[in-house]
Amino acid sequence: MIARLRGNVLEKGAEDAVVDVNGVGYRVNLSTVSLGKLPADGQPVDLRIRTVVREDAFELFGFLSPQEEELFQLLNTVSRVGPRMALGVMSGMEVGELIAALSRGETARLAKIHGVGKKTAERLVLELKEKVRNLHSEGIARGTTPRAPVTSGNKSDLVSALLNLGYKQPQAEKAADVVIERLGPDATFQALFREALKSLRSTP
Repeated sequence: MIARLRGNVLEKGAEDAVVDVNGVGYRVNLSTVSLGKLPADGQPVDLRIRTVVREDAFELFGFLSPQEEELFQLLNTVSRVGPRMALGVMSGMEVGELIAALSRGETARLAKIHGVGKKTAERLVLELKEKVRNLHSEGIARGTTPRAPVTSGNKSDLVSALLNLGYKQPQAEKAADVVIERLGPDATFQALFREALKSLRSTP
């Protein structure tokens, strides 16, 4: 089974991308969030891959981080959620934001994701709420992602979400402090998360 592809982006579509590996083009399904982060056509890319084989199809699903891949696998354990629906769920939010929504049981927010709906959102929360809370302790990043410190309120959630996106502990802590000071401790998690990402992405 294909587990990883390292090559150049050949072309990007609405739901997938073609990666050229030594002259062979592999069509890889990705979430819209990951597609938006891919480099420009012709640029190098390194994707983690999950291969799904069925009687009528051989499909590749790609991820930019171990956290994203692990969340995809967890989503696939939910009843009536297959690989494509899992990608659809992951297209609705950044990985850290989705983990936070699941762990908090925010069914109304999850139901707003295209193609999810109320019943699926309730099922996602029921089956994954506890599992996503343990993502760090289970070592999904194979020891490369430190656990967020025990703090209170939005800062703890924000730092944890940023760590899930692959940022280092000092970066996450600093970004959290900056945006909480800027927006205030009573700001919503979503507002803080978006501002923190803007801050981190604009930092050289």
